[in-house]
Amino acid sequence: MAKIPKVQNVPKIPLAGSERSIVSGARCIGAAVPSEQIEVTIVMRCNADQELCDIVDSQSASERAGAPEATQAAHLSREEFARKFSATPQNIARVVTFARDHGLQVVRENPACSTVTLSGSVAQFNQAFDVDLQRYESHLGNYRGRTGVVKIPAELQDIVTAVIGLDDRPQAHAHFRLQPPFRFAAHKVSTSFVPTQLASLYDFPDNLGKGQCIGIIELGGGYQAADLQTYFSKLGVALPDVTSVAVNGPGNQPSGDPNGADGEVVLDIEIIGALAPEAHIVVYFSTNTDAGFLNALNSAVHDNVNKPSVISISWGSAEPRWTQQAMQAFNTALQAAAAMGVTVCVASGDSGSGDGVASGNNVDFPASSPYALACGGTRLLAAGNAIESEVVWNDGTQGGAGGGGVSAVFALPPWQQNLILTGSNGNNRPLLKRGVPDVAGNADPVTGYQVYIDGSDAVVGGTSAVAPLWAALFARINTAKGSAVGFVNPTLYQQQAAFHDVTQGNNGYYAAAPGWDACTGLGSPDGKKLASVL
Repeated sequence: MAKIPKVQNVPKIPLAGSERSIVSGARCIGAAVPSEQIEVTIVMRCNADQELCDIVDSQSASERAGAPEATQAAHLSREEFARKFSATPQNIARVVTFARDHGLQVVRENPACSTVTLSGSVAQFNQAFDVDLQRYESHLGNYRGRTGVVKIPAELQDIVTAVIGLDDRPQAHAHFRLQPPFRFAAHKVSTSFVPTQLASLYDFPDNLGKGQCIGIIELGGGYQAADLQTYFSKLGVALPDVTSVAVNGPGNQPSGDPNGADGEVVLDIEIIGALAPEAHIVVYFSTNTDAGFLNALNSAVHDNVNKPSVISISWGSAEPRWTQQAMQAFNTALQAAAAMGVTVCVASGDSGSGDGVASGNNVDFPASSPYALACGGTRLLAAGNAIESEVVWNDGTQGGAGGGGVSAVFALPPWQQNLILTGSNGNNRPLLKRGVPDVAGNADPVTGYQVYIDGSDAVVGGTSAVAPLWAALFARINTAKGSAVGFVNPTLYQQQAAFHDVTQGNNGYYAAAPGWDACTGLGSPDGKKLASVL
């Protein structure tokens, strides 16, 4: 067991937003093993964070105003971002000194992400942050956790914004659902689409994403090259260039279970590869913890080698299941993506307006971040090469429904001003905080996507299918434009005519209505119209 150094009695204070409670229904089964080796990520305030806010706000304002491209605020390159906003060497040095005083090892420093990753024993981290790590049994599986707050030295309170990774509970859910082997009574027709049919129905631009890189965030599972070869060969589409990057954990590790994380990984790759086969697809694999998820996102946003212009995220969980410190760290990473012109498409969830927490209103994060493009779900039927009908995806409590509602955390963005919430009870009221989703697309497993997972054909739905659908669309738009469209939310809300407005159905607490609604956002894409306005 690593020796715990004696540290002078330095006053420590609670880290704002670090409160944790146990998973509902979990049972403590004893203390975490003191000698267990773990990694923890320290998130610091970025340099000149107000200037970063100002840059993104100026980009948003020029886009909302419809300024000509030549006069719009420019996206920063990754190199420019690192020069302007990396954590300062002085602040990093203070965190490193604190860590070494407690016998912790510095695994990596990432100034552009404003993070320092530390390793050490449970006993060392208990002492360093005044926590008492325990082991818990829960319906999510066994995990190492804590209750209460993390404490840090008072001298670091203006530097450190989050300490994540002490708790390794599964943080997010994959938002996909396999088509059930039965037909729901409410739906007389069960059908499915190959992704290229959706590109035609949604009138995608006539290119295949050449010159673009699309990043995909995955929190477990993996893909087999032979499955991709089989799928794209059957589809008659060229095999896309797919690269895997191990961020935390083992990397690309297919389990052989299509109902597990493999289903998510393969769904994302096959939808993007079918819709933008000339784009380079980079899959960032990490662990399903708050730290693993954040590190994967940061790795994609700041990747100076592959340089994704679009990122697809099909993982998340309801806002109440996150700590405030973790949400703040994610929001900062997504704000950095916006500043660098990276479009981030995020699934809005598959459990309706309650998001698996309760009836009523709970929205999924990170979809609820104002810097994410939240992607909701529809049920689409086609007649030939045209959309016959498109309504809100809602198959009831057993079948799932598109996530959507109002954030309890994030303020109303300027580009969502003056919107109206329509309740399923017929009541209307003003939208007062961040509304979810922004956009939508076919997600019902009953009208799902034909894929090939772990050696078998499958039909899959969920808003997990919608995030990669939109990511591929933006890759095509970027190719046509010759540059990245970047943070598109402010522009999209000025372009209602570039969407198929979905006006029928509900997701539980909210109902579809003309214009934006908390079920399908602005609607599903009219691809070529969107390309023309972007």
